[in-house]
Amino acid sequence: MASQDRVLREILKEVCDGTIQLPDFQRDWVWDDNRIKALIVSLANNYPVGAVMFLETGGEINFKYRKFTGITDDMNRIPSNLVLDGQQRITSILNAMYLTKPVNTQTEQNKKIKRFYYFDINEIAKEHIDWDFAVISVNENKQITSNFGKTIELDLSTTELECKQKYIPVNIIFDEIAFSDWRREFQNYYKINDLDNLMHHIDMLQLFEQKVRNNIYNYHIPVITLSKDTPKEAVCQVFENVNTGGVALNVFELVTAIFASDGFNLREDWANRVNHFKEHKAQILSNVSATDFLTAMTLYTKYLAYKENPENAVLCKRKNVLELKMTDFKAYADNLEHAFLEAAKFLNSLCIYSDRDIPYSTQLIPLSAVIAALGDKFHYSDVKDKVAQWYWCGIFGEMYGGANETRYALDIVGLMNWICNSGEAPDTIKRSYFDPCRLLSLQTRNSAAYKGIMALIMKNGARDFISSEEMNLTYFIDENIDIHHIFPKDYCMKENLGQEDSKWNSIINKTPLSAKSNRMIGGKAPSEYLKNIEKNMTDTSKLSFNLQSHLVSVEDIYSNNFNTYFIKRTKSILTLISNAMGKNISGLDSEDVINRYGCSLVD
Repeated sequence: MASQDRVLREILKEVCDGTIQLPDFQRDWVWDDNRIKALIVSLANNYPVGAVMFLETGGEINFKYRKFTGITDDMNRIPSNLVLDGQQRITSILNAMYLTKPVNTQTEQNKKIKRFYYFDINEIAKEHIDWDFAVISVNENKQITSNFGKTIELDLSTTELECKQKYIPVNIIFDEIAFSDWRREFQNYYKINDLDNLMHHIDMLQLFEQKVRNNIYNYHIPVITLSKDTPKEAVCQVFENVNTGGVALNVFELVTAIFASDGFNLREDWANRVNHFKEHKAQILSNVSATDFLTAMTLYTKYLAYKENPENAVLCKRKNVLELKMTDFKAYADNLEHAFLEAAKFLNSLCIYSDRDIPYSTQLIPLSAVIAALGDKFHYSDVKDKVAQWYWCGIFGEMYGGANETRYALDIVGLMNWICNSGEAPDTIKRSYFDPCRLLSLQTRNSAAYKGIMALIMKNGARDFISSEEMNLTYFIDENIDIHHIFPKDYCMKENLGQEDSKWNSIINKTPLSAKSNRMIGGKAPSEYLKNIEKNMTDTSKLSFNLQSHLVSVEDIYSNNFNTYFIKRTKSILTLISNAMGKNISGLDSEDVINRYGCSLVD
């Protein structure tokens, strides 16, 4: 990596002739009118505007490249450098100060506009320059208008008008010939129209040259150049580090650029796969990102290589994703897409129906890779049972909340060995642990364990209190599923029930119901809202059955016995979790449990 100061006008010349271009993954230019003016002011004052970063071409990274916004020639020159950082600044300077066409920019409110930029020589001649007025922008007709364009406030549409009002175009500052021509026109105008004060006007122009033009024409900008030998992962990291104020580069953008150099449009390919997800109504996949797919692909292909030779490590960190071969992607992408769709069906069978309700969206990555690796074996019930056990252990052991790439690799190897070779259970199953007191702290939908328990309750056969409908996929789609406080919040607060540890607001006192039913129940005592439900039921026995399907003690809820109900439901939920994880929950009679629940949870 080398660093040096370079003359700005030379960089702009290289941009125009194609020696400097952009990697195709760079986002479009987005600076607004005010930011452009602020940048012009900085150059005029010789203020620093930050370094730019180039990447030499010709190394192992063979990016597709494109010209800067505003460059319209048909040259197909291969660039010697690509801009990693500084695109917005260079493009703004190029279009506002170097090219001759109006700048296609926008207002702060994102309204599209076309602008030319000018220096006000009168303002710059003052001892104390107000830069808010010294640099102006005008419309594509070189006018400032009001009254919906009916009134012209400032007209700079001819060189004569520019000279008369002492506004010099910003886009001639770098051009020696254009600037000299304008200077001559300026002098001629005042020779003809104000000869007596000619020297005064010439002095003003000379002062502008000294104060502003020389600063811009001779402006140097720091340039950091990454050598062509820089590794791909380093380029990605550097780009993310320097673009904190813009749109960060992700792995997908970089791989897209790499594949594009070989004529493969990864972005289009991914868009087609997203459409396939939509066609299959796999709503649960709606937030799967392109990077997720590439990570799963890397995990899958690395596992296949490991299967051929165990000396091949299974890795799927960013570095490994960047090493993904286009041939492997083409060979296995359809398999993996199918695996994601199978993963969606599988999660639906666990009563996880929407992307919002997925406990860990990250767990979709190893799940889909495992399904792809299993192929037809995944359709056997005993295989699905093992995958389900691993999945629930990941949720209730809260194993997928941090950096997960290492766990992905451990789990795919462990799961495949467990399923196909009768080996040991994978790491996630062996290490998972659920603390009984965790139930008390599960009070919002944000945690994975919370979402997992709601899914288990529905999978247990939960039926709506009022409609008696089972909460399957059809019901979930047709009805807006809400979370209901079994002992309503208002009632608990009024009666001072379960205030310690906010027991009344924990998941132990919550259950999924339709939004309609939740509204009808309201905030009354359980005994009251249950009686109201019974009034409109021809078979009241259904209500008891519905309550039991939610792990609710019928006797205790009808008698408004919160404490007894609470302990019984805690035990029932812990049993669901234990069965799902395939392992006993320890510590049910620990000191901490007794202190917080008021009793042992051992039956």
